[in-house]
Parts: sequence; structure tokens; C-alpha cells
Amino acid sequence: MGPDPQEPDWPALARELRRVLPPRAVVTARQELLAYDCDGLTLHRHQPPLVVLPETTQQVAAVVRLCAEAGVPFVARGSGTGLSGGAVAEGGAVVIATSRMRSILSVDLANRLVVVQPGVINSWVTRAVAGDGFYYAPDPSSQVVCSIGGNVAENSGGVHCLKYGVTSNHVLGLEVVLPDGTITQLGGSLAEQPELDLRGVFIGSEGTLGIATAITLRLLRAPQSVAVLLADFTAMEAAGEAVRLVTAAGVLPAGMEIMDNFTVNAVDDLFGRDEYPRDAAAVLLIELDGQEREVAAAVDLASGLCRQAGARTIRRASEEADRALLWKGRKSAFAAVGRITPTYYVQDGVVPRSALPSVLAAIEQLSRRYELPVANVFHAGDGNLHPLILYRADDPGVTDRVQQLGAEILRLCLEAGGSITGEHGVGSDKRCYLDWMFDPDDLATMQLVRRAFDPEGLANPGKIFPTPRSCGESSRRAQSIRVRVAATAGEADAAPLALEVF
Repeated sequence: MGPDPQEPDWPALARELRRVLPPRAVVTARQELLAYDCDGLTLHRHQPPLVVLPETTQQVAAVVRLCAEAGVPFVARGSGTGLSGGAVAEGGAVVIATSRMRSILSVDLANRLVVVQPGVINSWVTRAVAGDGFYYAPDPSSQVVCSIGGNVAENSGGVHCLKYGVTSNHVLGLEVVLPDGTITQLGGSLAEQPELDLRGVFIGSEGTLGIATAITLRLLRAPQSVAVLLADFTAMEAAGEAVRLVTAAGVLPAGMEIMDNFTVNAVDDLFGRDEYPRDAAAVLLIELDGQEREVAAAVDLASGLCRQAGARTIRRASEEADRALLWKGRKSAFAAVGRITPTYYVQDGVVPRSALPSVLAAIEQLSRRYELPVANVFHAGDGNLHPLILYRADDPGVTDRVQQLGAEILRLCLEAGGSITGEHGVGSDKRCYLDWMFDPDDLATMQLVRRAFDPEGLANPGKIFPTPRSCGESSRRAQSIRVRVAATAGEADAAPLALEVF
């Protein structure tokens, strides 16, 4: 019996893919495909029909060309640590996993840059150049496992994004395979290029414009002096006030992170020692770096402002091992919470720093109303919240309640003048909320940009934008956007090109 006429001929496509890829680079066994059915946000699961593991740019291009010829969508995937359901093969698609593309292609210390393949792990970049006094600044909490290609797709941040910015501030150039299989270059080895900034358009596009296969990164000199302050508070509002006072005073920390009491105890339990005060309502980590005198003055000023805000104790870590220990606890927060409950749902919203106390208080009220515990750990310096909603997967109807609570938290962020995402992306998880933030004309313009790269809608379809199929209350607006896009593109008869393909 032949394949469904509405479905691709997956066995035939697998045979063609094996012709252009190394041995064992095409995965079709059901039990092996299960490893690719979700990303770090396990609430959204879709097992792909095919997974391929290319090793070079040319192999990626060959796979994408075969997909384009067959009219089959594809999804790029790095380490699978994303938290927005962005790297899942929803509706059937070939997953192009870059996990075998792990070579550091070149290092140019004279010009402070390094070129890597997309599967290179974030922390490997710093490890490769640390001995020469350099480092790569963006450091997501998952930096020991997340890939540079995934960081580019999501425009990932990290604990040091307050001072040094996110991924887009540190990527100079991209070698990209476009959705028709064409290989092109966006940006280059210079910070400024005499052209449209298509590099900036591509970063953060979540795999909807193509696949980056070589990435030129900017390196920084390691600072002369670094100190980390740990301040603990009896109230979350006091910790938020400390953040406000420090930033208002003109101090620019490398990073400012807050963990609530639940998270503090989870981390202490994970490591089997009381690294953070267990009775604190909140702990605030502040990292200060620069020249020695600059750091010493900033430490004194920040310490005084934390005391003014109500800090009980302030601990200073100047030695590298002590600093690493404090940050290890913060970066292990999600894992620590996972030991307490195997299922949690993490959201990612942004609010102005001045709104932190009121928004956190409102999240606590929502937590009580929905009867779902919420742990809070976040990038306090730039107001990027990461509330973790804890639940038992076997509770009847709990998934709907969890998603409703997550949606209400994002509404709070928007009402406070913030955003529905800071660094985790939109993916499939938050696409139905995008039109809360942008009007139809804005969304239509974004779609036109996407169509310029991917007119057939094959690159990571169904992600980012609200679709009639997946977003009930947004479907009317989504249909309106499709009509606007079609009309602007001069396609009066574009009805068959439903928005779902974007």
C-alpha cells in the first residue's frame, strides 16, 4: 500500500538522504526518533518521521535541497535545550540536527574572533581561548550543553547580558543555508558592514529563515578584576529595591540575579550544603568586573545600597573558585527544581526593573488562585523573569491550568510595559500570544520578511506566528494577517497558501 497522497513518501526521502550523507546519519528507527520529540520544554511533544545528522555545510545544503524538491518542511535542531517548543517537528518535518557539527574552524586572537560550527557547545568557546586571556561573553544557564547554533536561533542571553548584551551583540558573521539550499554569507569578520543588516534579521529568527552552518563570534579580553556579592533579604520586594538602587546609582554590574526561597532551598539540597541562606526570602547575586580600583569602588557602593534596601548579610567572593561556586548554584536552579518535581513549566517574560516588586507579588497571587506553586529565578538586572510552574503530570486537567497560569503571567508582563519573551523565544509555546504584543500590520510585515527568505514556508513551519489551526481566539486575526501578506505580495489568489505554513 502506497503512502497517503497528502503525506510525503518518507521511505523514498530517507533513501535519497542516505545518498548525500555519511553512514548512520539518517535516523528512522522509532525508538531513536523518540529522543527528538521535544526540546527542553517537555509539554510540547511531536515525534519526527526523519532525523538527519550532517557534518558539513555542503551536507546541510544537500539535505535542504532535497526537502525543497520534495516540498517537505524541515526543522533545525541544536542540543535540544530550548524552552519554547521551537525545535520540534510539528505536523511532520525532517529534523536537521547539527550535533555532529562541533568543530572550532578558526581562532584569530589578533582580531578577537573565532569561527565555529553550529553544534559547538557554548562553554567550549571560552575554554578554547581562556589560556590566552580571552572569553566569549554570552553565557546561558545551560551553557555547558547548549549549542552556539541554538543560541543564534533564539538570540540567547545569560547572566552577563546586563552589561555585555545577548548573542546578537557578539556574532559578527554567519554562513547560512537558505530554505532552497543556497549557501550565503550574512555579515563578516568586521563589526560594521556596508550592507543591510541581514545578520541581525537572522539572529533570533528561531530557524524560520534558514540554518547557520558557520558562525563568527566576537571575543572579549578577560577583565583585570572580578568580584561577586551575595546579599540575602527577608522580603523579595527588598531584593528588587536593591536592584533598583544599584542601577539608579550608575553602577553597571556584569550580572544581577535573584532566586526566591524555594529555589534557594532546592539548590542547597542539590549540592548537599548551605551555599545560600536557607531562611532568606530572596538572594541577590551581583557580579562586578573591570579594573581593580573600579571594581573595589563599585563593590563598596553596591554593598552600601544593598544594606540600604534591607540586606541582612553581604558576602563577597573574589577568588575564581568561590565565584564559580556561587554561579554554579544559580545556573543549576532549573535542575535543582527538577529533583523536587519531575514536571515543571518555565515561562520567560520581561518587565521594567521598577515593576519587579509589583509583578512578583501578582505572580504570587496567581499561584495561590491556580493552586500551583511557582518558583522564581531571574535576570534581575534587565527584568527577565523565569517563573517555574510546578505540577504533577498525572493530576486531571493540570496541563490546561498550567498553560492558563503561564498565559496570565505573560499578560502581567505586557501590562507592566514588558515583553512575552526575553531570551527563550516564541516557538510553538507562545505563538498564540504574539498578537497581544503586535498589531496585524506589524505581524504582516514580519511575515513579508519571512517570505523573502522562505517563500514556500518550509523552514520550521508553524512557529512564532499565531495560526488558525493552533490558536483559537487568534485565528480571525491570523487570517487577516494572511490576507494582508498575500495582498502586499501581489498574490490575489494566494488562498491555498494558508498561514499555517509560516
